[in-house]
Amino acid sequence: MDFVHFLSSHMLDPSLGGKRLYKNVVAQAVHAEAVGYRGVGIPEHHLINILLVPAPLQMAVKIAAHTRHVKLVTSVCQLPIRDMRIFAGEVVQAQALCDGRLMLGVGKGAFGFETSRFDVSIEQTKPMFEEDLKLLEALLTQEEVSWNSPRYAFAPLTIMPRPEDPIPLMVAVMNPIGIEAAAKAGYHVQTTPLGGSHQQLIDQVTAFARGKAAAGRPLDTRLSLQRGMFLVSSEKEKRQIAEKAWAYYQSFDNVFGGEGIVDKGIIRPLPRSQSVDELAANLLLCGKEEMIERISIYSDLGIDEILTTSNFGQDEQLTLDMMSRFAEEVMPNFRRHRQAA
Repeated sequence: MDFVHFLSSHMLDPSLGGKRLYKNVVAQAVHAEAVGYRGVGIPEHHLINILLVPAPLQMAVKIAAHTRHVKLVTSVCQLPIRDMRIFAGEVVQAQALCDGRLMLGVGKGAFGFETSRFDVSIEQTKPMFEEDLKLLEALLTQEEVSWNSPRYAFAPLTIMPRPEDPIPLMVAVMNPIGIEAAAKAGYHVQTTPLGGSHQQLIDQVTAFARGKAAAGRPLDTRLSLQRGMFLVSSEKEKRQIAEKAWAYYQSFDNVFGGEGIVDKGIIRPLPRSQSVDELAANLLLCGKEEMIERISIYSDLGIDEILTTSNFGQDEQLTLDMMSRFAEEVMPNFRRHRQAA
C-alpha cells in the first residue's frame, strides 16, 4: 500500500494570505517527498477559503520544480467548469513541465455554491462530466477530433503539442455504480466514504474489483481512498486536532450539500450535529498501534493507496512533524506487507 499526502490549503484565518498559504503547500509537498510519500494530492476549489487551489496544474508545475520524483496527483480538476479544448492543451503542457509525473485526477465538482457561480448548477454536473471525460480523453489520445453535441460543436482539431508521456486518468467518484463503471472503463479511481459506514466502504471497494474484472483485459488501475487522519503523540494532541477538524467541517458542511453561505469569500461556519468526540472517532486520530491496525483493514480490503488528509487548519509545523512520524512509524509496515505479498 502506498501513501499520498493531500495538500489541504485552508485559509480559515483569512489573515494568512495567499503567499503564506502556497508557501506552506509547497513546503508540505517537498517534505512529503523527503520522508517517503509516493505522491501529493492537489485540490481544486474557487471563491472560498478552504481547499483553495484555483489552478491545480499550475501548482503541480511549481511543486515539480522543487521535487525530483514524487507523483503529482490533481485531486481533483473539475471538468464541467472548463472548456475541454483549452484544458487538454494545459494538461499536456503541465505533464511536459512535470517531467511525466502528473496523474490527472478529474471529477464533476462537489460544492454547489462554487459551480453555480460559474453558471453550472450542481444537478447538471454529472451528465456534463460524463461528456467532458469522453472528449478530454479523445483530445489527449487522438490527433484529429471533431465533436457535435449541444455543448460542443467543432470541426476536426489537434491539441498541440502532443503528449510525450502517458497521462493517467483518475476519476473521483463515491457511488458504487459509478466506481464500477469507471473501473471497467480502465480508469484509476479515487473514492471516500466521508462520514459513511464501513459497509459503504466495502461496497465501494467491491464495486471497483467488480468493474476491473468486467473489463476483460489486464489492468494496472489503482483504487485510492481519501481519509482524514493524524498520527497523534498524546491525548492532548488528539483533542487539539479533533477540535481543529470539527471547526474545519463547520465550513466544509456548509458548502458540501449545505446552504452554501459565503461572506466575501469566507465560508460561514455553521453548527454541527456531530460532536467533537464523534468526529474524532470517525477520522483516524490515534497513536501508532491503533493507526496501523485501522489502516491494515484498508490494506486487507485491497485498497492500493491512501490519500491522507492531515491538515485541518493546525499550525504548519505540527503537520510537518506528524508527516515525519507517520512516515517513520506507520508507512514501513505497509511497504513490508506489499513486498511480502
